[in-house]
Amino acid sequence: MTSSSTDSKQTCTLTNNATGESYELPVLDGSIGPKVIDVRKLYAETDFFTYDPGFTSTGSCESRITYIDGDEGILLYRGYPINELANNSDYTEVCYLLLYGELPSAEQKKKFAHDITYHTMLNEQINTFYRGFRRDSHPMAIMCGVVGALSAFYHDSLDINDPYHRMVASYRMIAKIPTIAAQAYKYSIGQPFVYPRNDLNYAENFLHMMFSTPAEDYEISPVLAKAMDRILILHADHEQNASTSTVRLAGSSGANPFACIAAGIASLWGPAHGGANEAVLTMLQQIGDKDNIDEFIKKAKDKDDPFRLMGFGHRVYKNFDPRSRVMQQSCHEVLEEMGVKDEPLLELAMELERIALEDEYFVDRKLYPNVDFYSGIIFRAMGIPTSMFTVLFAVARTVGWIAQWNEMIEDPSQKIGRPRQLYLGAIQRPYVETDKR
Repeated sequence: MTSSSTDSKQTCTLTNNATGESYELPVLDGSIGPKVIDVRKLYAETDFFTYDPGFTSTGSCESRITYIDGDEGILLYRGYPINELANNSDYTEVCYLLLYGELPSAEQKKKFAHDITYHTMLNEQINTFYRGFRRDSHPMAIMCGVVGALSAFYHDSLDINDPYHRMVASYRMIAKIPTIAAQAYKYSIGQPFVYPRNDLNYAENFLHMMFSTPAEDYEISPVLAKAMDRILILHADHEQNASTSTVRLAGSSGANPFACIAAGIASLWGPAHGGANEAVLTMLQQIGDKDNIDEFIKKAKDKDDPFRLMGFGHRVYKNFDPRSRVMQQSCHEVLEEMGVKDEPLLELAMELERIALEDEYFVDRKLYPNVDFYSGIIFRAMGIPTSMFTVLFAVARTVGWIAQWNEMIEDPSQKIGRPRQLYLGAIQRPYVETDKR
């Protein structure tokens, strides 16, 4: 394939060596990032499909929401660096930014926060829905079921072609997901549900619903609330990952937004996607003690050993994860606030962090602690059970899913998702009667 430029419009030439035929493919420019070869007419003009398992080299949509440069360690929300948002903004403001493309004015922010706050309660009948689950159900299983059921309760915001319906559904999802998540936790431990409070901000309200009880008020630590707010910001969106692509694919069929977000939650549940911080805690438990670190470091360096250190390096970020530096700061603030001194697992984690930042093997390969390493430690210190880690990921990511879903609905070039395949099965053959097989 060769490229050329005519009248400032670049094209690539695809040549079929078997027939000698050539085809011109347009090249598209984004505002930043790699150029994209437009193959939309490829099959119609050449009778060829492209083959790209996992779609890792395929642009499935146009988007103006999130940009990632893994080689340079860059993550932008609507053009704003993630570290600047995490250090200066709050989650509600970031939600507005992702939804509307601009940071809100003071008045816009106040109204948006009010509108989200006054959508946090659930229809009371939904509370009885939880009783259909076993007490030992995984909270993500409950999340999938309850979120999917929301369309049975909120019929007045299901018209995806109505901008007002989409706005109401978007606000409802962002507002109600923390309530659903906290109730999933309360149900699993046999405690009564705690209703949301309108005098608390988003992160404070979530902590309140998770940890307070009717018998005793929960005093919300500003340090923990700030850490939770940062975690939500850092996980709010991450471009076209598996769960986001799932939401878009489900939405391309015209499915209602609640069903689409439930599909995203199901995708996020996979251990290769949303379960990374849970895997960090599992690994720390496997190591067991600081005295065993050297042994496991050797195992991690051994190419023939299947053991891998979880929470180091990143599939997308080849240099460093820009979110991890902010998370590292919050991690140490939380540990200090909680007075964690005699928690062996957390002491082990801090020693592992020190070694990874100094060991030549890790430094040369840029295997720095990533966002999942620190978030798992923070959750552990806060007293959040491991089974809830991915649930918190879903709480944070809901706004990203909603923003991506809205963008897809409004994009006139979008079609129902219909990936192609390279068929390797049997060719056509005649049916054989049962007695002749």
